[in-house]
Amino acid sequence: MKVAGFGFRQAATVTALQDALDQLIERHGPVDRLAVAESMLPLVRALANGLALPVIPVADDELSGIETPTQSVASRQVKGAGSVAEAVALLGAGPGSRLLGPRLVSGDRMATAAMAEGVTP
Repeated sequence: MKVAGFGFRQAATVTALQDALDQLIERHGPVDRLAVAESMLPLVRALANGLALPVIPVADDELSGIETPTQSVASRQVKGAGSVAEAVALLGAGPGSRLLGPRLVSGDRMATAAMAEGVTP
């Protein structure tokens, strides 16, 4: 199972998320589910509805315990994770999951997305 995780600025749009997701799919292939921090759920749910994909909400307080290859100062200050996108992708894909690469950034720099692969379907 492949899970795309998202992080984004408050002013991000569904278009920014779609751009980041398109980049992920181009690099890593199709995605099965989307993941996002619970506090950021509405925008990702809007994207998911248009794609008919399930969304995995991740509790915000779980993010700080996840090690990520990307270390963004802003992400660390706001959510306690080096990369929100990478952390929610890993949490959404479940125990034993692995990132398929570092996060990718939308063209407008408002959203990031990362893909993790889980060990169970």
